[in-house]
Amino acid sequence: MPAGRAKPLHRFVVADRSMEPALVAGQGLLATPYGRARPGQVRCFEHPDRPGFWLVKRVAEVHTDGSMTVSSDNPAGVDSRSLGAIQVAGSYRVLLAIPKRFM
Repeated sequence: MPAGRAKPLHRFVVADRSMEPALVAGQGLLATPYGRARPGQVRCFEHPDRPGFWLVKRVAEVHTDGSMTVSSDNPAGVDSRSLGAIQVAGSYRVLLAIPKRFM
């Protein structure tokens, strides 16, 4: 495949407990900026009020204006209840969760 067509993968590391039990702190994620957001997907995105700080959440709903409602698997986690809708553009779709024992 030509270099210009390669799909980049980005690596993230889960830092807290907001997505437990599905994802645990220290677990790695491989994600891509390609693909449409769909309910149920896990996506990584930059915190809207803290540039450079990334969050991982589950898509609850995708809106026609290009935004999405996100939720934490752990009820105590931060999500759209406090952040509001998040823009899909600039988010990454998680393709693979790497078990913590391989990190």
